Amino acid sequence: MSYGDPNNPYGQPPQQPPPAPGYGYPQQAPPGVPPQQGYGYPQQPAYPGYPGGNMMQQSMPGLLVTARVFLFLISAVQILSAIGFLYGAAVANDVSDSADEFGFNSAGDFGDAAAGIFVVFALICAALATLSITLGVKFSRGGQGVRITTVIYGALGGVFGLIYLFIGLDSGLATAVIGPLIWVVFAVIITMAPVVPSGTAWFNRPRY
Repeated sequence: MSYGDPNNPYGQPPQQPPPAPGYGYPQQAPPGVPPQQGYGYPQQPAYPGYPGGNMMQQSMPGLLVTARVFLFLISAVQILSAIGFLYGAAVANDVSDSADEFGFNSAGDFGDAAAGIFVVFALICAALATLSITLGVKFSRGGQGVRITTVIYGALGGVFGLIYLFIGLDSGLATAVIGPLIWVVFAVIITMAPVVPSGTAWFNRPRY
């Protein structure tokens, strides 16, 4: 028998062909090419903070949440003030009409002027209320523009609050001090919340 005979027990065994890649086995990559994950192997999960991963959503800092609530409270006061000024304008207009009817022209002119001043104050309060609400709403998605506007708005509110606080202290009335003091506290928190490191990081965070 020859060594090539398959029935020869002393010959070399026939070479088996290489197994074909089957289901669940990755293909062999050529030299120099990194192996790829084959069918049947799960992809590695992506981790937060890495490219392709799910970014963990940040939460608004507590001081900014407080400032946001204060902005909404201030807007409510400003809306009520606008309504009060409009009511005063209506009363002044009625007084002016009655004075003109009875021939008191000077009183009628004074009533018209008072009604106009009340309307101007009502419009200012309505504009400030709109600004307060807009800033509070924009805290969740706003950037540097909202941050700078909030700081300026809070600082100006604090200046006017201090003026009224000094006036209340000079009057000696406790009721004239409480309101301006609360206003100053609100203004300080609204001004400082976007400036502290947590507030600055919130407005500088990446948005997707």
